[in-house]
Amino acid sequence: MKILNKKIAAHKSSAQWIQRQASDPYVARAHRDGYRARAAYKLIEMNEQFKFLKNNQVVVDLGAAPGSWSQYIARTYPKTKIFAMDLLEIQDIPGVTFYQGDFTSDEALQWLENQLHLPELGNGNVDVVVSDMAPNTVGHKKTDHLRQMVLLEYALDFALRALKVGGTFVAKSFTGGTTNDLVRVIKQHFSSVHYVKPPASRKDSVEMFIVAMDFKG
Repeated sequence: MKILNKKIAAHKSSAQWIQRQASDPYVARAHRDGYRARAAYKLIEMNEQFKFLKNNQVVVDLGAAPGSWSQYIARTYPKTKIFAMDLLEIQDIPGVTFYQGDFTSDEALQWLENQLHLPELGNGNVDVVVSDMAPNTVGHKKTDHLRQMVLLEYALDFALRALKVGGTFVAKSFTGGTTNDLVRVIKQHFSSVHYVKPPASRKDSVEMFIVAMDFKG
């Protein structure tokens, strides 16, 4: 792949990224299968392992852009209702209701609650909450980790209010000390908790995923 912009081409990290993309089998596979991003296979691999997605579910996809997770769910489970959210706009996906906004804002949460008809008290009616949310990294490991933990805590707080008993929470995490503390909290609310790195996640990436199943309510 030739980089036409000379300033970008001269930047070492940009050239390395282009080279990595060109040689990445998951990028080629996503292009072949019609997915918007290689990230689709992270969800696909986790679902193949734990089988938490089914037809006729209600699923919330946080940090959805560019939409490959929602795309996979809608394509594979066409009877499932999907509500997706991201700061960035995504192109329409049949079967997916999308909101562009900041998940941590009151407005975005209110939109989700209205769409899902969440009760003031008690459990919600959502089967699965998935979150691929990640902060804009600054290159400082501790700072990036703390920012990711904030997003993870927001996602978990929402999942605890929105999930029905028996539901599943799947969320991106970064490796680091505070992750273990949060996993202990998650284990209090879910009967089965796994900390995994799917094969599609690049080996040099610090990302991991928490798969928490059988919500206790």
